Amino acid sequence: MAHIDLSKENLDETIKNNSILLIDFWAEWCGPCKMFGPVFEKVSEKHTDIAFASCDTEAQQEVAAMFGIRSIPTLAVFRDQIMVLQQAGALPEAALEEIIQKTRELDMDEARKKVAEEESEKATKN
Repeated sequence: MAHIDLSKENLDETIKNNSILLIDFWAEWCGPCKMFGPVFEKVSEKHTDIAFASCDTEAQQEVAAMFGIRSIPTLAVFRDQIMVLQQAGALPEAALEEIIQKTRELDMDEARKKVAEEESEKATKN
Protein backbone atom coordinates (compact mmCIF):
# COMPACT_ATOMS: atom_id res chain seq x y z
CA MET A 1 0.00 0.00 0.00
CA ALA A 2 1.27 3.46 -0.84
CA HIS A 3 2.46 5.81 1.85
CA ILE A 4 -0.15 8.48 2.63
CA ASP A 5 0.59 12.15 3.35
CA LEU A 6 -2.11 12.85 5.92
CA SER A 7 -3.98 16.15 5.82
CA LYS A 8 -7.21 17.61 7.14
CA GLU A 9 -8.73 16.94 3.73
CA ASN A 10 -7.99 13.19 3.63
CA LEU A 11 -8.04 12.32 7.36
CA ASP A 12 -11.60 10.97 7.63
CA GLU A 13 -11.36 9.06 4.35
CA THR A 14 -8.01 7.55 5.36
CA ILE A 15 -9.38 6.33 8.70
CA LYS A 16 -12.60 4.96 7.14
CA ASN A 17 -10.96 3.17 4.20
CA ASN A 18 -8.25 1.23 6.04
CA SER A 19 -8.77 -1.61 8.49
CA ILE A 20 -5.36 -0.92 10.06
CA LEU A 21 -3.79 2.53 9.89
CA LEU A 22 -0.56 3.77 11.45
CA ILE A 23 0.06 7.52 11.56
CA ASP A 24 3.48 9.03 12.21
CA PHE A 25 3.21 12.61 13.50
CA TRP A 26 6.52 14.38 12.82
CA ALA A 27 8.23 17.66 11.93
CA GLU A 28 11.25 18.48 9.79
CA TRP A 29 13.19 20.08 12.69
CA CYS A 30 12.71 17.07 15.02
CA GLY A 31 15.81 14.91 15.52
CA PRO A 32 14.00 11.85 16.93
CA CYS A 33 11.52 12.12 14.02
CA LYS A 34 14.41 11.85 11.57
CA MET A 35 15.55 8.70 13.38
CA PHE A 36 12.06 7.14 13.38
CA GLY A 37 11.12 8.05 9.81
CA PRO A 38 13.34 5.41 8.13
CA VAL A 39 12.12 2.75 10.60
CA PHE A 40 8.48 3.64 9.82
CA GLU A 41 9.23 3.52 6.09
CA LYS A 42 11.07 0.16 6.30
CA VAL A 43 8.27 -1.47 8.28
CA SER A 44 5.66 -0.06 5.87
CA GLU A 45 7.37 -1.92 3.03
CA LYS A 46 6.94 -5.25 4.89
CA HIS A 47 3.25 -4.78 5.70
CA THR A 48 1.63 -3.93 2.38
CA ASP A 49 -1.85 -4.72 3.76
CA ILE A 50 -1.62 -1.88 6.29
CA ALA A 51 -1.95 1.84 5.61
CA PHE A 52 0.99 3.95 6.76
CA ALA A 53 0.46 7.71 6.90
CA SER A 54 2.67 10.60 7.90
CA CYS A 55 1.43 13.90 9.25
CA ASP A 56 3.77 16.89 9.20
CA THR A 57 2.68 18.69 12.37
CA GLU A 58 3.98 22.02 11.07
CA ALA A 59 2.01 21.88 7.82
CA GLN A 60 -1.03 20.17 9.36
CA GLN A 61 -1.38 21.94 12.71
CA GLU A 62 -5.14 21.44 12.78
CA VAL A 63 -4.80 17.65 12.43
CA ALA A 64 -2.10 17.57 15.10
CA ALA A 65 -4.40 19.56 17.40
CA MET A 66 -7.28 17.14 16.76
CA PHE A 67 -5.05 14.35 18.08
CA GLY A 68 -3.70 16.43 20.96
CA ILE A 69 -0.12 15.99 19.78
CA ARG A 70 2.20 17.52 22.35
CA SER A 71 5.47 15.80 21.50
CA ILE A 72 6.86 14.22 18.37
CA PRO A 73 7.32 11.76 16.96
CA THR A 74 3.97 10.33 18.01
CA LEU A 75 2.48 7.16 16.58
CA ALA A 76 -1.30 6.75 16.36
CA VAL A 77 -2.73 3.33 15.49
CA PHE A 78 -6.26 2.68 14.24
CA ARG A 79 -8.01 -0.63 13.74
CA ASP A 80 -11.50 -0.70 12.24
CA GLN A 81 -11.79 3.10 12.68
CA ILE A 82 -11.00 2.94 16.42
CA MET A 83 -7.80 4.49 17.74
CA VAL A 84 -6.22 1.68 19.74
CA LEU A 85 -2.90 3.35 20.58
CA GLN A 86 -1.29 6.76 20.69
CA GLN A 87 2.32 6.78 21.84
CA ALA A 88 5.01 9.45 21.77
CA GLY A 89 8.65 8.69 21.13
CA ALA A 90 10.81 7.18 18.42
CA LEU A 91 10.45 3.42 18.36
CA PRO A 92 12.95 0.80 17.29
CA GLU A 93 11.88 -1.52 14.49
CA ALA A 94 11.18 -4.45 16.84
CA ALA A 95 8.81 -2.35 18.97
CA LEU A 96 6.93 -1.12 15.91
CA GLU A 97 6.62 -4.71 14.64
CA GLU A 98 5.26 -5.75 18.05
CA ILE A 99 2.66 -2.97 17.95
CA ILE A 100 1.55 -4.16 14.52
CA GLN A 101 1.29 -7.77 15.69
CA LYS A 102 -0.73 -6.80 18.77
CA THR A 103 -2.99 -4.61 16.63
CA ARG A 104 -3.66 -7.54 14.29
CA GLU A 105 -4.49 -9.77 17.28
CA LEU A 106 -6.93 -7.37 18.95
CA ASP A 107 -10.43 -8.61 19.69
CA MET A 108 -12.33 -5.78 18.03
CA ASP A 109 -15.70 -6.83 19.46
CA GLU A 110 -14.17 -6.31 22.91
CA ALA A 111 -12.63 -3.00 21.79
CA ARG A 112 -15.99 -1.72 20.47
CA LYS A 113 -17.65 -2.76 23.73
CA LYS A 114 -15.06 -0.84 25.72
CA VAL A 115 -15.49 2.27 23.56
CA ALA A 116 -19.27 2.09 24.02
CA GLU A 117 -18.84 1.80 27.81
CA GLU A 118 -16.49 4.80 27.90
CA GLU A 119 -18.87 6.89 25.81
CA SER A 120 -21.75 5.91 28.10
CA GLU A 121 -19.73 6.93 31.18
CA LYS A 122 -18.91 10.31 29.59
CA ALA A 123 -22.58 10.90 28.75
CA THR A 124 -23.57 10.04 32.34
CA LYS A 125 -21.05 12.53 33.78
CA ASN A 126 -22.21 15.37 31.52
